[in-house]
Amino acid sequence: MPIDLLQPDEWYILGAIALLVLCTLLTRTTFHLFGHRIPLGDGVRRALRYAPAAALTAIVVPALLPWSAQGFTATIDEKIVAALVAIWIYQRTRNNLAMIVGGMAVFWVIRAIFG
Repeated sequence: MPIDLLQPDEWYILGAIALLVLCTLLTRTTFHLFGHRIPLGDGVRRALRYAPAAALTAIVVPALLPWSAQGFTATIDEKIVAALVAIWIYQRTRNNLAMIVGGMAVFWVIRAIFG
């Protein structure tokens, strides 16, 4: 798409994307460039150990819980059943790959059976 054919709302979207890229680059590279000069305290280091688990929880839990516009509804779908089976497999085997494969297999089987 040539630049002279862009509409004003397209410039707005491209500008927003460019600013988000700039903000992401600045926040992510700052620690890599200057992190060795700024020592982190023991409390911060301990707190950062929980960041990956917190991020994963923030992604997975909203996808599993049956939220709707009317509020929380009591429904059980294939995602919850597959997640519970995956947790059970991990508790039995302590194997991440077995957990992923088992959970996805249960998810696909339930989806294939019940549509």
